[in-house]
Amino acid sequence: MGKEEQVEEREVLDSIFPDEIQDISDSEFRISILLDIINDDGDDSEQPTMLLQVKYPEAYPDEAPILDILATPNAAPHPYFSVGADRESLLEGLKDTIEENMGMAMIFTVVSTLKDNAEQLIAERQGAARDEHEQKLLAAEREENKKFHGTPVTPETFKSWRADFRKEMEEARIKDEETEEAAEKKKNRGKDTVVPLTGRQLWERGLAGKIEEDEDFDMPETMEKLKVDS
Repeated sequence: MGKEEQVEEREVLDSIFPDEIQDISDSEFRISILLDIINDDGDDSEQPTMLLQVKYPEAYPDEAPILDILATPNAAPHPYFSVGADRESLLEGLKDTIEENMGMAMIFTVVSTLKDNAEQLIAERQGAARDEHEQKLLAAEREENKKFHGTPVTPETFKSWRADFRKEMEEARIKDEETEEAAEKKKNRGKDTVVPLTGRQLWERGLAGKIEEDEDFDMPETMEKLKVDS
């Protein structure tokens, strides 16, 4: 009874897959499966293919067929599908179909299930790749927007800015004084010159109000004369 059912199924399969089926022996054959994939824009990958190898045990269909999935020779690699990497998960996905169809010719159903599962696997990977690409674009956009919005002002950022600003102003003041001193030395042919401090400089250095008059200070003669004449 099993052999008759196997022959009948093979005849049906030959009519459904006239160009895709290849005999290995009376009880073993391969079916080439072309996956229908919609590529994303910019993806010129060829449609992936695989081979389902089927071997009838003597008691088939009362006994499960022996299945394997093989890569198509010379097939172009696909970015989202690899027979070598996906073989085990795809075979695992056929177990329920086989169990549900025990006692009946099932190879066409197995081929359909395998094709659907592989196409779904690729679609999920395409979706994940699109999501990742969109996240990268959003991250790049956020970075670009930072150039226009600047850094939000908070008490912490203002305190840091104020400290940096004061430091820069102090460094600029010291540099200006050194520049002025160097210019005076050059003007006086390298001799040290006492540059009178301005009122602001006295205040910044804490000298305002601390200059004591010299007790032995002699008033110039001209000043005394002016004093007397007045």
